Amino acid sequence: MHPGSIPGEASKPLLPSAFQTGALRGMSDLSAMRRTMVDTQLRTYDVTSKRVLDAFETVAREHFVPTVLTQLAYTDQPVTVRALTGQSRALVPPMVLARMIQSLELEPGSQVLAVAGGTGYGAAVLAQMGCQVTLMEADDGLADLARAALAKAGAASIVVTSGAFEQGAAAGASFDSILVEGAIETEPKALLAHLQDGGRLVAVMGRGRAGRVVVIQRNGETFGHRSIFDASVPVLEAFLSKPGFQF
Repeated sequence: MHPGSIPGEASKPLLPSAFQTGALRGMSDLSAMRRTMVDTQLRTYDVTSKRVLDAFETVAREHFVPTVLTQLAYTDQPVTVRALTGQSRALVPPMVLARMIQSLELEPGSQVLAVAGGTGYGAAVLAQMGCQVTLMEADDGLADLARAALAKAGAASIVVTSGAFEQGAAAGASFDSILVEGAIETEPKALLAHLQDGGRLVAVMGRGRAGRVVVIQRNGETFGHRSIFDASVPVLEAFLSKPGFQF
């Protein structure tokens, strides 16, 4: 019997405190919301890959949104995150993100570049699928935000860099696939140059109701385009079209 215990009560299990009970209930509620997201958003939106579905059911999206927006973590709408520098990024809704990732047809060990990944949710899903991931953000503030969120989620092994998207990643870097988590209006030539032969880049092309998710695949020095489905996400400033430009 432990000091201070009540005779006859030693065999009773210790009950968690009210705080612990609330925390456990909150974790349980979020897990249920995550499963519901997978079942009612992803599965009904033509996401059929078991590896993609399992990854989205495993990675806790609440780690990647502001605490005050936790209850919106599993809704089918963009969530905006903001760095201390004032820079912001709208996270792609899970149902759109899942289908974009599925279109890359990734294998374990694939080298993937996630562009404009915000706090790193998409990168964490890719890592959960067994990919080797580099996340590129536009500035150091957003990159630091991603590092903090990824560390909190237990995915600190993902490489996080910052730089101008239109200039591409580090010189000499090559990837099997590139996930652009935003819309583009101009061809991302510098990013496409990083693709290995046979590699794919997926992005939303166009803004608003005109947006379409497109997969661009490299075949030698040529690039084939395949349109998959409609989607509307914010256009990345680096890939805004200039007056008179047509893609």
